[in-house]
Parts: sequence; C-alpha cells; structure tokens
Amino acid sequence: MKILAIDPGYDRLGIAVLNHEKSLGLLYSECFIPEKGDFEARLLKIVKKIRDIIGTHTPSILGIETLFFTNNQKTALRVAETRGAIISEATQSGLAIHEFTPLEIKIAVTGYGRSDKKSVRAMVPRLVDCKKTIQFDDEYDAIATGITCAASLRTRQLRAAPPKV
Repeated sequence: MKILAIDPGYDRLGIAVLNHEKSLGLLYSECFIPEKGDFEARLLKIVKKIRDIIGTHTPSILGIETLFFTNNQKTALRVAETRGAIISEATQSGLAIHEFTPLEIKIAVTGYGRSDKKSVRAMVPRLVDCKKTIQFDDEYDAIATGITCAASLRTRQLRAAPPKV
C-alpha cells in the first residue's frame, strides 16, 4: 500500500510518497514551490502536481496535516483552501483521507508532542531511509506525516485483528 503524505502550504508544499508493506520505504519526496503569481494560478499548479503524483505513484491513501492556526488569518485561509483542493483531488482519485494534527505527528515521530522542528528533522532519517539531501522542513514534515499515517494504519490493523487464543 502506498501513502501520499502532504504538508500543506501554497508557498511551499511538502510532498512524500511512502510504501507501507512490511517495512516503510520512501519512494518520492520534494518541496514543491509553485511560481509566484495570483493565488488561483498557484492553486491550479498544486492540484496538477498532486494529480501527476497520484497518476505516477498510484497511492491508495492521503495522509495530510491539519491546519495549524497562526495569527495571520489570510495565510490560514489560503492554507485551508489549498488543503481543500488537495483533499478534493485525492477524493476524486479514490484515495482514503487520513488527517493528523501537528501534535499527533510529533508524537508518532519523536515520542513527544512538543518536539521542535530540529527533533523531527533528526528522527525522520532514522525511521525512513532518505537517500537524498532534504533542504526544506516542509519535505521533512510531509515524510513525518507519512510515518504517522503508517503508524496509525498499523494501530488500526492491530485493533481490528481478532485476539489470539
């Protein structure tokens, strides 16, 4: 099973595709930076990018970070609109949607919900083999979201399994 993991944003979008079989493998990751321009044009580029990745990697699940509210309402609204467009594209492609808070992601990756970016950045390569240099936190955050999604799926499978007698 493949997981498309997203750290949403309209300036920088963290994207990762992980293969979740017996172990967790990173198939693809990037920090997508759409060209500057009006918001609608940027949003269209983001949706096209997500569509291309879904077509290329054929994931069955979207793991996406929930909106983290800031003091800047305009930014929060734009990120919310971006999330909506991504979720819509994933739903139209038949992906199951799993949303995670920043707290859940930090707990899954570092074991501590108030971890800083540096701690998440340090743990990601220990949990998933990253064969490339990653520059932006957005890409690390997308991979961390994918790790969280995989852990969540394992937990759900364990809960659903009949007890061994």
